[in-house]
Amino acid sequence: VQLQASGGGLVQAGGSLRLSCAASGRMFRSYMTGWFRQGPGKEREFVSGISFDGGSMSYSDSVKGRFTISRDNAKNMVYLQMNSLKSEDTAVYYCAARSTSSQAVLTARRHYNFWGQGTQVTVSS
Repeated sequence: VQLQASGGGLVQAGGSLRLSCAASGRMFRSYMTGWFRQGPGKEREFVSGISFDGGSMSYSDSVKGRFTISRDNAKNMVYLQMNSLKSEDTAVYYCAARSTSSQAVLTARRHYNFWGQGTQVTVSS
């Protein structure tokens, strides 16, 4: 499967953005999908993930309550709605996927074997 992330940009603190991850391949509905980010000088970290059928979701503590992940398998799309953005959310955001039939949403990078290119999110304070 090939992934393409989009929707990044420059936004003021407190603002919102919606990231999109478009996937190729008709079997995308069997892929767990996650969003990761890498800030300047930082390691790439898990942000949010969603099970193949949308039945399970997971968020990092730093974004819980502010970000919402969703998916539309009919359109091969996964979204990340980001509200109440903070300067510390500034990073390159990546979507990633792994084929699995489990409802468990995995948070470690090593569990994802397909990655898209990143989209830059910059939050100005």
